[in-house]
Amino acid sequence: MAADTYEDLPQSVLFCCDHNAVRSPMAEGIMKQLYGTDCYIQSVGVKNDLEIDGFSIAVCEELGVELSRHRSRSFDEMEEWGDDLSSFDLVLALSPASQRRALDLTRFFHLDVEYWPILDPTGLGDNRETRLVSYREARDQIVNRLTSRWGPGHGFTPQS
Repeated sequence: MAADTYEDLPQSVLFCCDHNAVRSPMAEGIMKQLYGTDCYIQSVGVKNDLEIDGFSIAVCEELGVELSRHRSRSFDEMEEWGDDLSSFDLVLALSPASQRRALDLTRFFHLDVEYWPILDPTGLGDNRETRLVSYREARDQIVNRLTSRWGPGHGFTPQS
């Protein structure tokens, strides 16, 4: 894809998934690494009942993306902490449940909610190596979606 066929980065993006512990923090961290301060990027979950997943931390670390300091939060906590959902230009839902919640919360706002069907790697694989393969697949799906839409960025060279 030629550089002039990439979309312009929105001013702000919110990633969401079920628990804000696997896919949405990976997407937040990867997008921040690729596009830096060119865009305001956050993530939330439908629920906040899990901490950041260690496998997510490990596979993002392979790309130089640091996730260990991520603190999971829910849509409700986001609102309590003063982040207004209507201030985001684009909400990218990475799970069906988060898409439903985002659409419900934004029905009176003028902003785009899109669903990106990213693999949920939790529970896949029966040992550490096979689990890491699943997490890498989810990570690479996120990288590919981001770079095919907004260009290669400037944080790392995506692995094939």
